[in-house]
Amino acid sequence: MMSGRELLAKWGLPQLAGNGRFVSANIMDSLGNGLVLAFTVVYFTTTTPLSLGAIGAALSAGQFLALPVPVVAGTLIDRFGPRKVVVAANIVSALGFSAFLAADTVWKIIAAQFVVQAGSSGYWTSSRALVLLAARSNDEARWFGFISALRNIGGGFGVAVASIAIAWGSSGVRALVVVNALTFVIAAALMAAWRPVSEQDAPAHGSRSAEGGGYGAVLRDLRYMRLVVANVPFVLAASVLPVLLAVYVTEVLDADAWLVGACVVGNMVLVALVQTLVARVIERRRPARVLALAGVVNAVSFAVFGLLPALPGALVAVGLLLATAVFTLAEMLSLPPSGELSTSLAPERIRGRYLGVFQLSWTLGNAIAPALLTMLLGHGPAWPWMVLITLNLLAVPLVLSLGPGDPAPEDGARPEPSAAALLAEEGTTP
Repeated sequence: MMSGRELLAKWGLPQLAGNGRFVSANIMDSLGNGLVLAFTVVYFTTTTPLSLGAIGAALSAGQFLALPVPVVAGTLIDRFGPRKVVVAANIVSALGFSAFLAADTVWKIIAAQFVVQAGSSGYWTSSRALVLLAARSNDEARWFGFISALRNIGGGFGVAVASIAIAWGSSGVRALVVVNALTFVIAAALMAAWRPVSEQDAPAHGSRSAEGGGYGAVLRDLRYMRLVVANVPFVLAASVLPVLLAVYVTEVLDADAWLVGACVVGNMVLVALVQTLVARVIERRRPARVLALAGVVNAVSFAVFGLLPALPGALVAVGLLLATAVFTLAEMLSLPPSGELSTSLAPERIRGRYLGVFQLSWTLGNAIAPALLTMLLGHGPAWPWMVLITLNLLAVPLVLSLGPGDPAPEDGARPEPSAAALLAEEGTTP
């Protein structure tokens, strides 16, 4: 009979021993982020006399002001290590959300949103390096998949809690702000108490980063820059559900709004339940090939989305759910290899700076997605899908040009190939 540990391994879960605080901190982070997604705009419309347009402009301004934060965070990671940067980032996020309580003018909203986004960018820049501290041997893909599943569980629960709080009006959303800030304080405490073995065995970060190299070295690394450019289409793809889906379903397809909720919830549930299994299936495949496959699957899902207006009314709901399922499969295929490549292609001594540049693809992509996708939809219902299909297919050759994804060499040394890479060279691994 299969033991509990063997069953968990079969489902794609990594070795969790010694990393309980790290796992708990990720749950608290994802809970806080779930609360954020659901209530930020509603909070300010409920608690301030400002117009919706003024609130939206202030939130966007705060987000754009925080765009350079990953560059700063990358330098701090190389100097102090990713765990300490995440602790500081969570404290910054808690301070930012606490400032929401006093934000009743445009400039105060801009300032509070800037602090919140600075904390968020610092966290996301460091999070991929944290996985390397928790991972053992060759289970990085499992860890990236597991963390993605955790974030969907916590985020979904956060959305549910926020929905209840919003129904209580002003007092409910104010209480939600306090709870939200506390989640980041708890996450910071858990991360500060976590002592990964790999961090204890590593040399001091400051001594490594002082040996040379900087953002110039990252920009000259054309292989890594191809990964950064190729990631932008995946970022735009990830924006489809939060940015484009609701307006497309209700205004273009003239379908019921409940279908939007069904698609979003279905996406969260599938990722939460199946992501680790997908990570186990793909862990012995070359990350670049899996990421390229994800680009193709994304294109297929967008083709289905684009064809929905041509379907008879009775089939629109079925087609929409099918398109979302294919989209979710692409998401589950893309997240583990994307995280793995972003860390394995970066030399350890300046890995933080590399991750800072990689995070810029996310921050810039998320910043331009609302304007780009809505502008394209304004030109016609097929335009956003045609552009997304084109960009994701163009990303495929860029990703394949990265090669097998072997670790970046340190000081000119050639790294030892992994077992998966050796099997791949012999034709055993697809």
